[in-house]
Amino acid sequence: METNLLFLALLPGILIIIFIFRKDKVEHEPWPLIFKLVLFGAISCVPAIFAEQFMTAIGPSNDTNPIAFAVYEAFLVAALCEEVCKFLLLRLGSWRNKNFNYRFDGIVYGVAVAVGFALLENVMYVMEGGLYVALMRGVLAVPLHAFCGVFMGVFYGAAKRYSIEGKSSQSFKATLLALIVPMIIHGIYDSLAFMGEYGTTIILLAFVLFMYIVAVKAVNKYSREDWSAAFYRQNLS
Repeated sequence: METNLLFLALLPGILIIIFIFRKDKVEHEPWPLIFKLVLFGAISCVPAIFAEQFMTAIGPSNDTNPIAFAVYEAFLVAALCEEVCKFLLLRLGSWRNKNFNYRFDGIVYGVAVAVGFALLENVMYVMEGGLYVALMRGVLAVPLHAFCGVFMGVFYGAAKRYSIEGKSSQSFKATLLALIVPMIIHGIYDSLAFMGEYGTTIILLAFVLFMYIVAVKAVNKYSREDWSAAFYRQNLS
């Protein structure tokens, strides 16, 4: 039974990685690099946990204002802490890598780190919660992290291109968007999930369906356009 649960906990993330890898049309990223970034994503869970504990301790109480508590926990605890930690490990593991030479590579790397985070988190929840948790998180929480990884990767790739072109201010702006956009997606999802009422649950499901459509369209768009994207000239010495 535990083996089956472990398989179910890992399967959604593996399928997402394979999907993104197949969309990398110009030049497939080496599997060792992808595995490294998945591992880095899992490692990013550790500082995120400590940061979330600190932010929760200084935040509002659930007893005084449940809605404010849910929004605070969603945006300033979960979204802020987790996305910043994922981004830092993404940057550490790929920014100066010689294989980072096309725009779509940013999406591959962003999703790899996001899935690594989601896989470790998912294993912990599923092994404790069982089959129902595995099924729910497999179609909701794990894809949510992947959605964040897609849009983190879009702007991360832009930041790398601007950096190579010497456009430091534009690179900085793209880096901010690589953090802010995933935080907004993550924060909206968690706000709806934390409120846990029937109406917000319906909105949550609609939001996730919307993000499926938007994320897949973005992946297809950048995959298709990467054929004509200029090769990034780099000096990594």
